[in-house]
Amino acid sequence: MSTDKRINLQQAAEIVKNGSSLTFSGFTIWRRPTAIVYELIRQHRRGLHLIEVNGGPQTEFLVGAGCVDIWESCWVGHELYGKYGANLSRKVAEKKILVEDYSHAEMLFRFTAAAMGAPYAVTQTSLGTDIHNPEYDVLGRAGKRDGKRIGKHKYIFTDDPFFDAGPQVLIPAAKVDVAILCVQQVGDEGTVRASGQLYSDTEVARAADITIVMAEEIVPEAYLRRDADHNTISSFEVDYIVECPFGAHPTGMFGKYDVDGAFLKHFFTTTRTQEGFDAFAKEWIFGLDHIGYLEKLGWPRMLNLRANTALNYKPRK
Repeated sequence: MSTDKRINLQQAAEIVKNGSSLTFSGFTIWRRPTAIVYELIRQHRRGLHLIEVNGGPQTEFLVGAGCVDIWESCWVGHELYGKYGANLSRKVAEKKILVEDYSHAEMLFRFTAAAMGAPYAVTQTSLGTDIHNPEYDVLGRAGKRDGKRIGKHKYIFTDDPFFDAGPQVLIPAAKVDVAILCVQQVGDEGTVRASGQLYSDTEVARAADITIVMAEEIVPEAYLRRDADHNTISSFEVDYIVECPFGAHPTGMFGKYDVDGAFLKHFFTTTRTQEGFDAFAKEWIFGLDHIGYLEKLGWPRMLNLRANTALNYKPRK
């Protein structure tokens, strides 16, 4: 008999300890585990080390709340609803956060290496750019490169010894303590079925020591086995599962609901100062649980975001 992997939002957030390294599913404004992110903020998590293929609203929520000390990625923002991460920019300017910059491709290669159990990836990506300027090795200059969870070097140059293909760059695997995924369905034993674009979900799930999957619904494993080729991640790669409808809001869930652009635009325009973020958090995060959050949003608003099941998105009227 399989171990029961079901936990609630509060228990999921408790798994992420102060100082943990953390990563997420999805891409920019799609399939981000916002409900657990809000709970991390309510629990006043501190000292987090975010390592992401790219950032999004989840990054901005955690950074604005003061939960993050280190961020490794390539970009953060809300796409057309706010092109850059105002909270991250503010914290960098105030020297309250360390940012280690890699290219988008390098971040994916780093997670791919970790998923395979390799210590590093090899690439020619970003050769000739300032990403490889030693002056911008932020974690190295801060004395954080311990060779344990953070690589001893940001990169190492070498030459291809096999085919004489020229200069190569070795970049450290992205070692993370916890990956939190947000998907449409998870089986009651942990099998994941994500719909639409899969982004880097499989890589981040396999790179992490602990993988938590938050899903719109938990379904029987027998159902997922009927079309096993549609499944994304095997049950043995998942440690905990959480059922949480609308858990990605204000980001979107393909086939279920669209991005709440008005909410993201409001967040972007009102949280460019710390006072603005604190007011946002007081209104939308603290003093609420997930059901209270949805009730505050209002069911007419949520139903208006619901995707057409034939098109997998809400058509414009």
